[in-house]
Parts: sequence; C-alpha cells; structure tokens
Amino acid sequence: MKLHIVPARTGFQWVKLGARTFLRQPLAMAGLFFMFMATISVLSLVPVVGTLLSLALVPAATLGLMAASREAEQGRFPMPSTLVSAFRAGPANTRSMLILGAMYAAALMLVIGVGALFAADVAPIDMPDGEVSPERVRAMFDNPGLWAALLLYVPVLMAFWHAPALVHWHGVKPLKSLFFSLMACWANKGAMLLYSLGWMVAIMMFGLVMNLLAVLIGGTQMLSVVIYPTVLLLASMFHTSIWFTFRDSFVTEEASPPAPPTGENT
Repeated sequence: MKLHIVPARTGFQWVKLGARTFLRQPLAMAGLFFMFMATISVLSLVPVVGTLLSLALVPAATLGLMAASREAEQGRFPMPSTLVSAFRAGPANTRSMLILGAMYAAALMLVIGVGALFAADVAPIDMPDGEVSPERVRAMFDNPGLWAALLLYVPVLMAFWHAPALVHWHGVKPLKSLFFSLMACWANKGAMLLYSLGWMVAIMMFGLVMNLLAVLIGGTQMLSVVIYPTVLLLASMFHTSIWFTFRDSFVTEEASPPAPPTGENT
C-alpha cells in the first residue's frame, strides 16, 4: 500500500461520484445511514457511557458506509450486514477497530474540553418563537472556544479520515493508520479542500432551495416536515463520497496508480 497524489480538481469529482453512487442505490445507502444515526441516537440517551460508546462506534460505522459505497459502485445492493463490516473480519481486525474507536472518542472529548476551556462567558440572548437571531449567531462566532475547538478538530479529522479503511482493508495498526491518514490528507490537501468546498456549495444550494420552498408554500410549518429527512439524505450522500477519497488516495504496491476520476462511470 502506498500513497497516491491526485490533482486538486479530483476533489470535485469525489463529490460527483458520491452523489452518483448514492443515486444508484438510494434506498440502501439512505437506509444504512439512517440505521447508523438511529443507533447513535439511542446510545446517546444513556448518560456519559452512551455518549462515549456512540463516539467509539463512529470509525466502524464510517467503514461500514464506505464498504456499502464500494458495493454500490460495483453495481451490487449493499445489505444491512455491510454496516458492521468492521466487526466481521476476524478478532484481530475487530480489536484494532475498537482501539481506533476508543482513540476517536478520546480525541473528541479532548476537542470538546479545549473548546470549553477557551469558551467565553456569553450572556444568553432571547430567541422569540425559537428563531435564531443574528445577534445569537454573531455571539457564537465571537466565542474563542469555538475557534479553539475547530483548530484542534481539523488535524483530528484528518488523522481519522482514512484510518478505518487502512485498518480494515490494509491491516494497518491503529496508531500508524492515524499517521498515514494525516499524511495522505496533507499530501492531497488541494483535492481535500475542493472536496470540502464542493460539499459546502451543495449545502448552500440546498439551503437556498429550502428558503425558496418556504416562500412558495407560504410558511415554515410545511417545510419543517420535509427539511429534516432531506438533510439526512444529503448527509448520507456525503458519507457515500468518503469511499472515493480513500480509493484514490492509496494504491497497493503491485498495482499501478489509478487514473484520476474523470466523472465517467467507474
């Protein structure tokens, strides 16, 4: 296994491939993502332990969604069992994935702790009718704790981005997988930046469409019935695209590097 450097424009292709693959198997991909979110939500109801456990399962669930994306890309219907692929590859792989999950939970707790440490005391602002006021948004972005947490979360996200796939498909030890993932994200920082920007644009366009619908239907009551399922569909589409960021960033030693995606069917 070795690192493969891709052109920056590949980031946009990852967004397109994720959306296209999701649309090949929308029921399967959306269903698996909903199962993941439902599991996390139920576990989070348990005080303290449930939150830590839900965080620890994120790498394994991400791997499951990546495996489902690979199945959909190859024209196969991802079965529900695909979601637990991380725990079906033998005891050694399961142990490594659990260690990785524990490291992820610890890292997220550290990020939250740093954010709380630098958080400023902000006076509560009234939000009539549950609406988010500009003052509330401004106060949130003026909070140094938010920026401290984001600054620390970026390298954490880079370290764990490819780590589950490296552990599962390449047998890399958890600690080494974090290093390789961080180096891969940095080496392909141009593509990863455009990938992030592509999804930001997609989310902004979604927000504009939702606002337009709110105007057309004459209020937000009907919109609230549609917006949350649509957000979950958009999130599942995003998770479908993660597989392509890994597929194009690493190749086996005996295989020649894959050509950058062209947007055609792969």
